[in-house]
Amino acid sequence: MKILIVEDEQGIAAFLKQGLEEECFAVDVAEEGKKGLQLALSGEYDLLLLDWMLPGLSGVEICRQFRKESYETPIIFLTAKDTLDETIFGLQSGANDYIKKPFHFEELLERIKVQLRPKSGVHAVFTLGNITLNTETHQVFREEQEISLTQKEFALLEYLMRNKGKVCRRTRIIESVWDIHFDYNTSVIDVYINALRKKLSLSEEENYIQTVRGVGYIAKEI
Repeated sequence: MKILIVEDEQGIAAFLKQGLEEECFAVDVAEEGKKGLQLALSGEYDLLLLDWMLPGLSGVEICRQFRKESYETPIIFLTAKDTLDETIFGLQSGANDYIKKPFHFEELLERIKVQLRPKSGVHAVFTLGNITLNTETHQVFREEQEISLTQKEFALLEYLMRNKGKVCRRTRIIESVWDIHFDYNTSVIDVYINALRKKLSLSEEENYIQTVRGVGYIAKEI
């Protein structure tokens, strides 16, 4: 999953980015408000972490403009402001949660997990043929047999299954799974795709992960 941090204090931004990447999130950072809003409106993120006071555009203004465009992506404010009126003001602007600086990373992580928890009636389980992936337990099964995957293999399979039936371009895969944003040798994806096919024991008749030549891959049921 992908998180955008909009924070002008470089030390805090770097600390958060490192900690969240260690938790297997893909993370982008913007150090000023206008750039933060531009990135947020790309619709690429599963959650936004917004500092309140930012150069260019405040976190509150980012939140308001973002909600104006009907985005429902969860937003958590990171701020030193802590009066009741300020808390209410921040939540009324469209934020989902609010954490006061300084904070413990473990607390922020739990708040993020709460916001990313599937809503009632939305399952954290994805299926592809006889393959089942559970994002809560971090398990993959083929029928009743559990398949052991590395973190990157799991993240790649999750991305493909979340986008089942859609062509996933190489550049989007490398950005979302590896968090790389430049002209990178995407042949690494082929290596991981081959490893997934092998571990999942996919035959030609069960080609659930198909290559779209010159473009990327698609997860689809035969």
